[in-house]
Amino acid sequence: MIHIFLWIIMFAISASQIYIKIGTIPYDYFFRFCVFLIAFYLNYYIFVPKILLKKQFLYYIITAILFSILFIFLIEFVIPKPPHPQENFPQNLENNYSIYRSFPTLILLLLFFTLSTSIKLGIEWYKSEKEKVLIETQKANSELSFLKAQLNPHFLFNTLNSIYALANKKSENTTLSIVTLSELMRYTIYEASENKVSLKKEVDHIKNYISLQLLRLKDSSGVKLNIHGNLNYKIEPLLLISFIENAFKYGTDFKGKTNIIIKITVKDEELHLYVYNTSTKHNTKNQNSGIGLVNIKNRLNILYPNSHDLNILNEKNSYIVNLIIKLKSNTK
Repeated sequence: MIHIFLWIIMFAISASQIYIKIGTIPYDYFFRFCVFLIAFYLNYYIFVPKILLKKQFLYYIITAILFSILFIFLIEFVIPKPPHPQENFPQNLENNYSIYRSFPTLILLLLFFTLSTSIKLGIEWYKSEKEKVLIETQKANSELSFLKAQLNPHFLFNTLNSIYALANKKSENTTLSIVTLSELMRYTIYEASENKVSLKKEVDHIKNYISLQLLRLKDSSGVKLNIHGNLNYKIEPLLLISFIENAFKYGTDFKGKTNIIIKITVKDEELHLYVYNTSTKHNTKNQNSGIGLVNIKNRLNILYPNSHDLNILNEKNSYIVNLIIKLKSNTK
């Protein structure tokens, strides 16, 4: 419909210009216009997609030249033309009227070829970019699903190890830890299956995890959690837990003393996560290992490209994580 509309406008404008100039529209004008249309769509549907887009540039140029010659022959020597007064043309071209007219015809053909080529290439570029965006979106979704699938068992294994340690000690807190684990798994299975969750629920999930970890520690006095700011935002699930999980995994020294500081601050639509834990020489070598941190880095790159800042400082006796995320939206 767009093509038909544009051709009607072009035909009306060109025909009106001819009528204003000579007082009539020559009958050969309609045939000439049809030939130009054939040239346009022959190039649009066949030459460009079948030759040019396959990078056969020389073949395309030769084909365009040959068909231009064919179209000029049809226009100037096959289509019947009305008589024209000879005095309108230079004396040396009186007997070569068709040759004289072939030059503007050639220019028009080249314009039609250029126009159809430009439009077709533009449309194909738009389709290609659209397909690239779709492929990248599908790839990102597939990667996120895969990363989540890896992250959840990793989290579960570490938590079960903590409960196992309590059971070995015949601790009275074993039952409480199982209840807490059920809350954690309920969040992981049902809530974390969504693309986004409430930041408050994510923080509650972190609190439950820390509560479970505190049950197994000999000395939990060094564990501190501070939360400040408005939690009325949405966030992708399970983004923060790996850093905290990592702190508890490596934050206990040989004497059983655990020193962990966790700060979650929301200010000016930015989430700041600060995690500090002490580490031994052995732990320092392993802080960056493990599937959890690798996955969370990949997820951050996919979900928050150019809108997050992650700095990890791995020193001799400490390990510090500073993460800033530009929150995308509030409760909407």
